[in-house]
Amino acid sequence: MSIAKTYTPADVEAKWYQRWQEQGFFKARANPRKQPYTVVIPPPNVTGVLHMGHMLNNTIQDVLVRRARMQGKEACWVPGTDHASIATEAKVVALLKEQGIEKKDLTREQFLEHAFAWKEKYGGIILEQLKQLGASCDWDRTRFTMEPELTEAVLRVFVDLHQKGLVYRGVRMVNWDPQSQTAISDEEVIPKDVMAKMYHLRYEVVGQEGQFLTVATSRPETIMADVAVAVNPNDPRYTHLHGAKVRIPLLGREIPVILDEYVSIDFGTGALKVTPAHDLNDYELGVKHNLPVIDILNNDGSLNEKAVLYVGQDRFAARRNIVKDLEEAGHLVKVEEYASIVQTSERTKAVIEPRLSLQWFLKMEHLAKPALEVVENDTVKLHPAKFKNTYRVWMENVRDWCISRQLWWGQQIPAYYLPDGTYVVALTAEEALIQAREQSGNADLQLSDLRQDEDVLDTWFSSWLWPISVFDGFKDPDNADVNYFYPTNDLVTGPDILFFWVARMIMAGLEFRKEVPFRNVYLTGIVRDAQGRKMSKQLGNSPDPLDLIKQFGADGVRTGMLFSAPAGNDLLYDEKLVEQGRNFSNKLWNAFRLTQGWEVDAALPFPNEKAVEWFGAKLNATIAELDEHFEKFRMSDALMTVYKLVWDDFCSEYLEMIKPAYQAPIDPETLRLTTGFLETLLKLLHPFMPFITEEIWHELKERGPKEYVCVAAWPKAQPVAGAAEVLARMEKALAIVAGVRTIRNQKGLGPNKPLTLSAKTDDAQLLTDYDPIIRKLAALTDVSVVTEAPAASVGFVAGGAEFFVPLEGQIDLGAEKERLSKELEYAQGFRDSVLKKLANDKFVANAKPDLVERERQKLADTEAKITALEQSLAAL
Repeated sequence: MSIAKTYTPADVEAKWYQRWQEQGFFKARANPRKQPYTVVIPPPNVTGVLHMGHMLNNTIQDVLVRRARMQGKEACWVPGTDHASIATEAKVVALLKEQGIEKKDLTREQFLEHAFAWKEKYGGIILEQLKQLGASCDWDRTRFTMEPELTEAVLRVFVDLHQKGLVYRGVRMVNWDPQSQTAISDEEVIPKDVMAKMYHLRYEVVGQEGQFLTVATSRPETIMADVAVAVNPNDPRYTHLHGAKVRIPLLGREIPVILDEYVSIDFGTGALKVTPAHDLNDYELGVKHNLPVIDILNNDGSLNEKAVLYVGQDRFAARRNIVKDLEEAGHLVKVEEYASIVQTSERTKAVIEPRLSLQWFLKMEHLAKPALEVVENDTVKLHPAKFKNTYRVWMENVRDWCISRQLWWGQQIPAYYLPDGTYVVALTAEEALIQAREQSGNADLQLSDLRQDEDVLDTWFSSWLWPISVFDGFKDPDNADVNYFYPTNDLVTGPDILFFWVARMIMAGLEFRKEVPFRNVYLTGIVRDAQGRKMSKQLGNSPDPLDLIKQFGADGVRTGMLFSAPAGNDLLYDEKLVEQGRNFSNKLWNAFRLTQGWEVDAALPFPNEKAVEWFGAKLNATIAELDEHFEKFRMSDALMTVYKLVWDDFCSEYLEMIKPAYQAPIDPETLRLTTGFLETLLKLLHPFMPFITEEIWHELKERGPKEYVCVAAWPKAQPVAGAAEVLARMEKALAIVAGVRTIRNQKGLGPNKPLTLSAKTDDAQLLTDYDPIIRKLAALTDVSVVTEAPAASVGFVAGGAEFFVPLEGQIDLGAEKERLSKELEYAQGFRDSVLKKLANDKFVANAKPDLVERERQKLADTEAKITALEQSLAAL
């Protein structure tokens, strides 16, 4: 059989992925005879391309899904994309601008035509890229959050929640993104540390000539929206202003001084400008004191006519200009710099404006309580569990969800307004007309008399239904798919959307199916660069995942990502990780080539019983350990366990034990058993490294049309009596080998230079049983039991016994004595310096305890080294 000398991923990855798809291995069907295993993909934005976070997240999902498939479960991994309202609309608007088309010049229908055309052209890129990673999704089940069936599900839910009294319309203070010109939820707001300025302004007191009230604000451009200045009634500085009025600087409008204990006497000037339209706390003060509301901002963040001054100017330009004018007019007392936090839009990075707006809201308290309980009692387990605290804090402080967005790309809210301003909520316009006629008593109303709400629903209002809607659980709540595949098993996602998405899916599952949507939530960390910075296009610190796959192979990248990615902890990415992954692929390939390159002599006896017995026991023990890691979602530990089994135990030890001499044949039984071991290793490795394992699987021997490793049975641990003793005995034998190898390294003796070994031991049987293995691995010509150390030998201890390697004739004994003497002299000097430091009472009394302990440990290590050097010198 001709086997390529080197493994070339590019030659095999596309081939095997195509064959897996042709065989239908990824397709899942409701099958009562099998246990379902379901994962729904966190739907990437339809605008997206593969980045390092996707690589990590989807590799973990694929590992779980492939293993479940091999366990005989009906593994269903549902792919799809999210319409991403704000991000996609921004992309389409920018694209149209390049073509000289403005959104404002289009009708809603025309804009949506452009948006869907863009989605058809670019929307599936990321899913195609996932195939290169090896993602074993059921591509026939691919869903899109704005496809007709899923849109209908969203509208059904809105209508249902409205009928239950949980959806309402009202004026509230919302987070307004002036760039995307829409309200966004609290969870879409990112706080950013900045150095800001506090402006101290003078408001003239009406009727008290020469008297001023100083107010501090970070947003002087909003003074034109002031409706009052508030002071604490108990503040002695302002008792003379009770019932007074002040004039807004530059504008001259008179506003009252109001009294409220909300104002802190000790903070700032103790006088607070009240601007209800542009601050949440001010709004609540305004409601309490029945104050008017003046909104001076347009949707894009520029000032409107109600501002009177600086009309049409952007808010930040207006700030610069008003500060200059205030200073010239003598109203600016001082400016102070201070550390502050500004709220920014997650999507556009624009500074958020608190703004009063008529929006649609979903009451959350009713939904949040049961969703908190199922996480607290571990019906839904978070991995790692530390995130339960974060979840609890969010859920106990949940606020009503603003679900409307001032966009066109998204599900349009199914509320229809009658000519008199009232509205009805219905799934379709036709149903709305029937309701409108009943509600108004006007049987002559026509569809043309109704106006549908212009807003669309928040993107998360579709994705919170994802585990149900992908199986059409709203269209047909009793269909075979949703009954079989729901609830799903495991969700893999990032902690940054624990509330955004995870909590809301739990709420939706309990509300609409009375059952949680998944049992486990595996929270990945963030992929960061070696400096700890989050990888991003802006920083230019993120490699292109597809370039990495071309360079290192998909298997190399997958294992590289998982080598250091424990749940909930960030992954510090280093290219050496994927290099290590590629090297692992090469190691596996070379082990396969080695075993298949041996000639077989059927007449040879079976000489490797101890080696085979040991590796069989090691394999069983590792399978049990591996299963435990998977059970506890320790994905990095799972990979490292099988990695060490293959690299250290199989390649470095077992194959060396059984390898025949150069150009000598091997016995058929050893080769048969070794090939069996290799097949088992391929199965254990397959979820992590699907491509190379499938390639070797088919190279090992002829396979039937459905005999692929990706559907081979997952190995089960088969405990064997006495296995622990077998492992312990071989461990002692390998410790002896390691001792000899250490001496070779220390003395500059080559790995194959013939040496002998003498042992002072009570366990001569160990040497008898493992003599061939010890001799072979340590390159020894003789192993003997002695009562005294041979002359001119160097010793070591292993497994409670003493071993000696005679060096006479192997090295220059005089030079070795001189080297050891110098090393001993240095060690003794170092010991004396440590003793002196520890004898210093001041040092021991004043130094940190861990520093003193380190010095004591240094002393113990040095004394042990001195003893060993003295023994070596005595032996020489």
